Amino acid sequence: MSKKAAFIKELALPVVAAPMFLISGPQLVIECCKNGIVGTFPALNQRSTEGFEDWLVEIKTELKKFEKETGKKAAPYGVNLIVHPTNPRLEADLKVCIKHKVPLIITSLGAVAQVVDAIHSYGGLVFHDIIKKRHAEKAAEAGVDGLILVAAGAGGHAGTINPMSLVAEIKKFYDKTILLSGCISNGRDIASALQMGADLAYMGTRFINTEESKATEEYRQMIIKAGASDVVYTAAISGVHANFLGASLKAAGITEEDLKKDRKIDFGKELNTEAKAWKTIWSAGQGVTTIDNVESVSELVTNLKSEFKLAIEEQIKVLEVYPK
Repeated sequence: MSKKAAFIKELALPVVAAPMFLISGPQLVIECCKNGIVGTFPALNQRSTEGFEDWLVEIKTELKKFEKETGKKAAPYGVNLIVHPTNPRLEADLKVCIKHKVPLIITSLGAVAQVVDAIHSYGGLVFHDIIKKRHAEKAAEAGVDGLILVAAGAGGHAGTINPMSLVAEIKKFYDKTILLSGCISNGRDIASALQMGADLAYMGTRFINTEESKATEEYRQMIIKAGASDVVYTAAISGVHANFLGASLKAAGITEEDLKKDRKIDFGKELNTEAKAWKTIWSAGQGVTTIDNVESVSELVTNLKSEFKLAIEEQIKVLEVYPK
């Protein structure tokens, strides 16, 4: 019996659109699921548990309507929960997820067996994001169904390990679903993720530049103009190392000295919370180097399919030459 998530074979592409703080909302999730890839969002993107539940109802209603009208099956959707003592909404948001039987829960900053068991009680799956082996081992012990390997160059709270090394290291002891995150922006990247041993590609930054995301036009244009070297890795913004667009840091008046400090910057009255900070200081991964436009989710998925297919076909042709 396979230990991989069963829904993988039903997707149009092996892709999960990652839950992005302040960026992912119902519209983005719905369009992803309609187009055959997993759409997700952070519960904390809504200011209250009541608002979070409203979003779930909206997503479920629209996807049910889509399935009834088209006869097609939508891809599953997912919710990101911050499993950490500093999240005062965890218990309430978890109850809402159980009530609505959210198909996929993505946990961050803590893999807790009780949370996993609660999701499993109704048949839901739990994927947990990690940046190193120790975190993966703890999550595996907690019984998660999948591990999201956040490799070097990923947007947001990223790790520093090369994706090839990270996948190889985790696969030595973990045989369930593996997702790879980090600089995945086109169909060729998705194919590469699978070749490295991942089951799913976990894409964040590329979906910022979709018409359905909640990003501002200024944010999207900054991504288009940026290259890999314009992404800055620092712990100064949230206390945890993450990748940000250097231009947004500069615009916020953050200096080189500030970025060297492994603590939160005192943003004063203007930026006195992390949420406010992230509205002004924008996260992105090194995959910005191949993003040069803004398009709808439908257009993006269509292009990803073509690029993915071409990449696989080109690799098959390699067998005509190698090995000798």
